[in-house]
Amino acid sequence: MKITSKTIRNRTSRSRGRWCRGAPLRLGVATVEFAIVAPLFFMLVLGCIELGRALMVQQILTNASRVGARSAITLAGSESQAVDAASDFATGASVDGITVNVSPDPATATAGDMITVSVSVPYANVTWVPSPWFLGEVNLTANSVMRKEGFE
Repeated sequence: MKITSKTIRNRTSRSRGRWCRGAPLRLGVATVEFAIVAPLFFMLVLGCIELGRALMVQQILTNASRVGARSAITLAGSESQAVDAASDFATGASVDGITVNVSPDPATATAGDMITVSVSVPYANVTWVPSPWFLGEVNLTANSVMRKEGFE
């Protein structure tokens, strides 16, 4: 078979015609693949964001319990001062609705006694998602234990 410019033109136009006729089908396959993969990808991204938020709030609670414990162990420390210090720290970091427990009462504790400050918050109060599906009914908690100061 003798190859001429007309033969080359016919072969390329045929191959282009096949490609053009198959292109919409290929675009449809890509759309279907995206429709299958996109929800999974977005759920993965949202899960990473929620886990990051939970870890950030946990660190804020840890620091709030330290601040509360430090306030409780001073010589003039009281339970209300410890609760206020921990609540103020958490509120300043945009974590509202925490529960603070101090035991034993710093006003009646003697020097050297261990004072525990526990801080907790339901994860549903601090999540950015309207309905928390990732860590729904979990309470994030933190404890700090320090020795009461004094000269006794």
